[in-house]
Amino acid sequence: MGNAIDYVREELRLLRAHLGLSQDDFGRAIGYSGSHVSSVETGGRPPTKDYMLAVDRAHDPTFDAEAAEGRFGRMLRELSKLEQTPSWLREWIELEREAALLRWYEPAYLPGVFQTEAYARATMSDGLLLPDQVDQRVASRLDRQAILTRDVPVPVVAVLDAMVLRRGINGRTDIMREQLEQLVKITELPHVQILVVPEETGLYSGLQGGFILATLSDGSEVAHLDHQVRAQIVNHTDDLAALQRTWEAVRGEALPRRQSLQLIKEAAQTWT
Repeated sequence: MGNAIDYVREELRLLRAHLGLSQDDFGRAIGYSGSHVSSVETGGRPPTKDYMLAVDRAHDPTFDAEAAEGRFGRMLRELSKLEQTPSWLREWIELEREAALLRWYEPAYLPGVFQTEAYARATMSDGLLLPDQVDQRVASRLDRQAILTRDVPVPVVAVLDAMVLRRGINGRTDIMREQLEQLVKITELPHVQILVVPEETGLYSGLQGGFILATLSDGSEVAHLDHQVRAQIVNHTDDLAALQRTWEAVRGEALPRRQSLQLIKEAAQTWT
């Protein structure tokens, strides 16, 4: 985050230098003192939303008055999104966005890129996070779902344990019904496959924990393991090979696409 903030400060300083203004003159144009401008540029004060808005109004020819946002406002908004994401997850999110294929196995929860806001919030509202932290994590998770709907979406193959469809959330049947109805809609996307391992399978190797395998555009692969405290990116050859074998095993236990969809639909009907 430090580098991102420093980048914004440097962009502000470069704008002022390009305009040929002193800190006092720049501040006068935006309604702030020269000492305030100096403090923002040197790290003594944060570049707040109001400060950025004042800079955009005075100096951005593309400023959108209706949206009250310009270049630096957008920059601050994107920076805010970054702040909402735990630092240990940021590297994976970049890999996720660049992936040519995601293979995702989940024995406990719906994959984050499929979750409704209510479901995502429920999975985090266990008292371990403060309300503001929950809001930030939920916003970050929903933002990640753009990989499914952008112009060039990321293909996703997901294998779910059937208990993911059956596991309730604090008696809130409405949350699960909405979530599974959304899951049915997601299965209609041509670049998404959702397969379900049925309950009668019993014990199988994947129950040890979920993971994601990402194939990148250059053909290389990395994996993501989500633990209680933090996530781990795996790129060691032997570890990747082990996860590949586990993936093949769990996919082999899963029902075909149409049968899986039918199971999801049936599960959705039970949450009434």
